Amino acid sequence: MSHIIVNRIEKQFPNGVQALRGVSMEIAAGSFTVLIGPSGAGKSTLLRMLNGLELPSSGTVSIEGQTLGPRVMQRIRAKTGMIFQHFNLVGRLSVMTNVLTGRLSHRSWIGSVLYLFHERDLKIAHHALERVGITEKAWERADRLSGGQQQRVGVARALAQGPRLILADEPVASLDPVAGEEIMRLLRKICDQDGITVLVSLHQVALAKRYADRIIGLNAGKIVFDGAPKALEHDVLNHIYRNQKAIGNEEHFEAQMAYA
Repeated sequence: MSHIIVNRIEKQFPNGVQALRGVSMEIAAGSFTVLIGPSGAGKSTLLRMLNGLELPSSGTVSIEGQTLGPRVMQRIRAKTGMIFQHFNLVGRLSVMTNVLTGRLSHRSWIGSVLYLFHERDLKIAHHALERVGITEKAWERADRLSGGQQQRVGVARALAQGPRLILADEPVASLDPVAGEEIMRLLRKICDQDGITVLVSLHQVALAKRYADRIIGLNAGKIVFDGAPKALEHDVLNHIYRNQKAIGNEEHFEAQMAYA
């Protein structure tokens, strides 16, 4: 059974920008899929739609057999972990408290407002920090960590949620190459060991080819490639990225081709 089914979704914003154009795809449960494409291709919009942060102008999105809508949104979000480019941590709070926010959907309303957590939540958060390798930072302020460490906290927070799906929007864009490699390796390990479906958007083609089971290329809101990493050859990359010339970003295109 497919974990995600996207059926002919369109997304037009109030300013007239058409972000997605008839996108359809199925994502298998427990798979590791990477979205690539030039800036403005629709990658982030697609990820936000899978978590209900954006609604389609037309078409449907189904996750685990449930069509996304108001009645199921809270239930879907509770099982969907989000990892962000800029970490989205509360800098003045400890690493542990940031990870515990991944448990808020499992608490009562008053418990969420007052940050009241059970002993079980603390154990889950501690185990999540163990898995990402930063238990020694548990009680430090989050804003005192390096970028790579902060993103590990973001991954631990997603794990603490007990997700069945992890969506990562440019999770290595703010990191140096070594830290970025470590985060991708960590996400791949989580997918393999836990059977969690992982969907990542990236600009780094080399990382996509190294870690993905499947790569989906978007351009101008449409899927223009969908296949195995080994099929992502020079002519395919040219097809995905070449229209970057039209928006004056040829250097970005050449960088993708050089490191693919």
